[in-house]
Amino acid sequence: MFNKLKQFKNLRDKAKQMQNALSQESVTVEKSGIKLVMNGNLEVISLEINEDLEKTKLESKLKDVINEAVKKVQRIMAKKMQSMGGLNI
Repeated sequence: MFNKLKQFKNLRDKAKQMQNALSQESVTVEKSGIKLVMNGNLEVISLEINEDLEKTKLESKLKDVINEAVKKVQRIMAKKMQSMGGLNI
């Protein structure tokens, strides 16, 4: 039982370490008058939108920019996990 608790603590510690490392990373996606900066914890840090975009284009482009940023962060997460040995215990 204590062995399982120790494994859980080790897993939790590695997850916290990973989250701290990812919070230091950021990606910037700039496309069609929209600029988005997202950190490694998938939090939007900044968002700049060109005032000249019409509503329908804005909605479509904003979705594209967010999805691209998430994909970039996921690639960073995968590389970090690999370099840190994953979450295996």
